[in-house]
Amino acid sequence: MKLQLSSWAITKPIPTLVIFLVLTIAGIFSFIQLPVTANPVITFPIVTVTITQDGSSPTELENAVTKRVERAVSGIPGIRHITSSISEGASSTVIEFDLNVDAYIATNDVREQIVQIRGELPQTIDEPLISRVDVEGGAILRYMASSSTMSLTDLSWYVDDTISKQLVMVSGVQKIRRLGDVERVIRVEPDAQKLAALQLPITTINELLRGIHQNSAGGSTKYNTLQHTIRVLGEKQSVEEIKNILLPTDNGQWIKLGEVANIYDGQKSTKSISQLNGNDGVGFAIYRTKGSSDTVVADNVEKVLAQLRATNPDINIELISSTVKYTESSYHLTIKTLIEGAFLTVIIVLFFLKSWRATLIAAIALPLSILPTFLVLLLFDYSLNSITLLALTLVIGILVDDAIVEIENIQKYIERGERPYISALKASDAIGFAIVAITLTIVAVFLPVSFMGGFVGKYFIPFGITVSAAVLSSLLVARLVTPLMAAYILLPQTKSKEHKIPRWISKYTCFLSLTLKHRKLALSIALSFLIGSMAAIRLLPVGFMPEGDISISQISVELPPGSPVEQTQKEINQLTRLLKERTEIRSVYTIAGIADDSDGIAQHKGEIILTLSEPNERVLSQKEFEQEVTTLFNQRADIKFSFSNSSGNKDFSLVFSGNDAEELDREIQKLTDKIAKLSGFNNIQVVKPLLRKELIVTPKLDNLGRTGINVEEIANTLRIATMGEANSRSAKFNLPDRQLAVQVILPEYQQDNIELLNNLYVNSAGQQPAPIKTVAKIDSGDGPSQIERINRQRKIAIEGNLDGISLGEAIEAVMALPEYQQLPHTVSQVEYGDTEYMHDMLMRFGSTMTFSILLVLAILIVLFKDFMQPVTILVALPFSIGGAIIALVLYGAMIDLPVIIGILMLMGIVTKNSILLVEFILEKERAGLSREKAILEAGQERVRPIIMTTFAMIAGMIPLVLTTGADAGFRGPMAIAVIGGLISSTLLSLLFVPVIYTFIDDFKHKLLPLLAKLTSVTQEDRNIKQW
Repeated sequence: MKLQLSSWAITKPIPTLVIFLVLTIAGIFSFIQLPVTANPVITFPIVTVTITQDGSSPTELENAVTKRVERAVSGIPGIRHITSSISEGASSTVIEFDLNVDAYIATNDVREQIVQIRGELPQTIDEPLISRVDVEGGAILRYMASSSTMSLTDLSWYVDDTISKQLVMVSGVQKIRRLGDVERVIRVEPDAQKLAALQLPITTINELLRGIHQNSAGGSTKYNTLQHTIRVLGEKQSVEEIKNILLPTDNGQWIKLGEVANIYDGQKSTKSISQLNGNDGVGFAIYRTKGSSDTVVADNVEKVLAQLRATNPDINIELISSTVKYTESSYHLTIKTLIEGAFLTVIIVLFFLKSWRATLIAAIALPLSILPTFLVLLLFDYSLNSITLLALTLVIGILVDDAIVEIENIQKYIERGERPYISALKASDAIGFAIVAITLTIVAVFLPVSFMGGFVGKYFIPFGITVSAAVLSSLLVARLVTPLMAAYILLPQTKSKEHKIPRWISKYTCFLSLTLKHRKLALSIALSFLIGSMAAIRLLPVGFMPEGDISISQISVELPPGSPVEQTQKEINQLTRLLKERTEIRSVYTIAGIADDSDGIAQHKGEIILTLSEPNERVLSQKEFEQEVTTLFNQRADIKFSFSNSSGNKDFSLVFSGNDAEELDREIQKLTDKIAKLSGFNNIQVVKPLLRKELIVTPKLDNLGRTGINVEEIANTLRIATMGEANSRSAKFNLPDRQLAVQVILPEYQQDNIELLNNLYVNSAGQQPAPIKTVAKIDSGDGPSQIERINRQRKIAIEGNLDGISLGEAIEAVMALPEYQQLPHTVSQVEYGDTEYMHDMLMRFGSTMTFSILLVLAILIVLFKDFMQPVTILVALPFSIGGAIIALVLYGAMIDLPVIIGILMLMGIVTKNSILLVEFILEKERAGLSREKAILEAGQERVRPIIMTTFAMIAGMIPLVLTTGADAGFRGPMAIAVIGGLISSTLLSLLFVPVIYTFIDDFKHKLLPLLAKLTSVTQEDRNIKQW
């Protein structure tokens, strides 16, 4: 098969040069414009429904709100999981859809269902908040503002009013979220005993302030021939004016508010405390818009903050954590690795060809192939991220392959005495078929990967597109630029000398001849290697994602429910004191009282974020450091703690569900106790609703009717007394630069006094107020601090960290326990999180690999016009996978996402050697040579380009193996899989593929006479080329 594309490029060089000049310039401009991000831009169809109702317990919200929301949305098509988290005063339901569902349609469907059930929900709830979740929604930067001259309330206002307003105007910044719960308010703290003596309900004070403390429109009038608007100014100008507000009493007298309440300019009850290196401050997190560059946003943010630091030297703004540093480190490391791989590849070419001119032609193929790929990335709206850059790094050795094969073949013609121009014309047409076949098989592997589906498939789409674009670009370069440059740059043979075959090629030819003479023995050796290597796969553990060293250790801390935020902060400080001697730590950020999944504040929970020195600046890896910290923290057995991985999750997590909460708790606790005793498991704990102390109010129904008091009024009274009114419904106090909430609430020392709460008066409809004790009973009891649900059932999870074992090994160990196998049918495990993704990855990889092999086979059958010999070519696949398995076992890796990427890469490139061999064998046979002679000559002519291209691809992988950066754990195993597969497939292909060729050829000659009997077509008919 002869392709005239190369001949056209050689005879008409100017159009070819113009085409690639345009592509190169476009690629350079595209590279400059491409944003740099950590991960691909992905929109997952996840919708959240958040409903708040101040003062409501988790149990009340579960029955009155959450179950109704779950029931309403459960009928929407395409739902994968429904999870709910309910805490005091807040319910959050997360609806996760299948990945093929449009996120915008899913959001509208959820909104419609919630609107339909709005009448069934309690009237006192805030309006449901329905939002779409963005996978890129994590903060890229976190800062802490502190000052020795400003209070935390003033500092909070500075963050909200100055820093946030200026940063949100920065291009690429989506939003700013303040960390911590420090808010200035006007506190009105009535004395409960005085209120009881005056029979004055606390809700009366709250409603009075809401009615007085506001400005209202009063219409308009004409005055002195001009139209004037009327404004009724009800707001007070100072705290003293609020104190002088008159309140009605039960005897018809009036009393000043200041006589029954302490009124002052203060702050809301602290629920969250932030510290950086032991100093109090106010944190804020920065989120970027979708599609914007992490690095550009971070640079622009830092410029604004530098200006603010110069303007306000008393305010110190320090960086807490940054994902951008990891992104930048990974980006620069990838570019460095790509350049190193390209350099090593060029050195390999120079070593074999021993011509700087030929090496230059091969080297030029790299930028000419990569630069147009950047244009494709820009057209597809992709970014330079971990996946697209990884694809370019992996493909670096492949990009020069086609050029090597072209140049090597042209060089052969020159060595035979042909002039370069004539050699390029002859050689490029002769090799064109093999090069096109090689490229199409690689594309046939990676294009299906782009449509793999599932969670992993979302990440593979840009990977497959990037590899396919780069390989197709390299095909164009090899077919157009390489023969063109060879024709005009290579020099003719200066001396007429006999072409001498290198000694190592002669030895290979002898060994190949010996293999052909002992075909059955050779086949037995090959099958033994294949069986042995496949058996070794049992030695490889299975996981999902390797842990990277991102220099940030995140530790979750949990105290018993009901612990105040001050106690949580005290315990966290004691833990951090244990770390004061650790030289690996650069900074320590702590937060006591963290937001839970339902947007509430869990005061008994906290977080420690340790920023470590760079990986090359410390002896211990991040994982080793965390193991030593675990030993230190184990001194405090009364405090639960666990490390989160780079994605914010625990290393190990199993989710269980059931309708019977008590049975679910009992069975999973037994299982957890057994798991904690297994080797390789650390910090194993049950994530379940914990009980906390609470006050339970039971209405006296008989008295409610006589007094005219309803349950809602009792709840409002207690809510305002103990929590205060929500900001959205409270009275407002206007300052020149802002508006403060006026919070009516009992003093803290009275909020948990049952006797005082019993004596609070409640407003009645049309009758005299009555004390709570006459219409309700207040008792102390226990209730869940938080309730978790999944797929409309109660949820309990087992979480922890792994030490020296993979996720797959951990799951196997748990499933082997009798306590797991004997779980009742009413308790079921739900595949969720990394466990679900791991199983989904393996399943989809298997089906995609099968489809890719069939597609490659179909392409080879079409190109070779033969059903049998393409099978010979595919023999290299199992040999390569066997070599990859052995290399991974020796390296100590596991089967996870990066290894699967490496195996996919192998599938695309290992058929290259077989194609070069088989295509030349067939060509020699068509020229009249015997089968054995054709095999020996094809092997002799093709062994050098096969070895060259294999060494070039291995050279491109070596920097990935030797890298020591933040994501070395991701790149290393992947490169090892590729190198191991290349070595085994090359060695075995050069010897055993010809043997397989002979067996299939024998089978073909036995089969053809049988097939000939089934058809009337003769050889004479086939020889007719045109009617």
